[in-house]
Amino acid sequence: MGKRYFHIYEQIHQPLNLWVAYQRARRGKRYQPAVAAFEYEREQNLLALESELREQTYQPGSYHNFYIHEPKRRLISAAPFRDRVVHHALGNLIEPLFDLG
Repeated sequence: MGKRYFHIYEQIHQPLNLWVAYQRARRGKRYQPAVAAFEYEREQNLLALESELREQTYQPGSYHNFYIHEPKRRLISAAPFRDRVVHHALGNLIEPLFDLG
């Protein structure tokens, strides 16, 4: 049986983890409208995310669907930026667990 890890959820909403997650989520996308809007009120948005995650009231938003045509036509579903911040916050915690081997 594999090793079990406890208290990971409590670490997701730590301010430093959310800050690092925000920086990773915006990398290469800083001038996109959704990212710029989040960044305009960055502190309030990160505090709101922290509060929602801590109180376990966070709800993911609706995905934005669009097609790309290179190299063939494919449907892409993109999460809202604030959801990508949460994805990175979770990834910051679980990626090292996979590297332990």
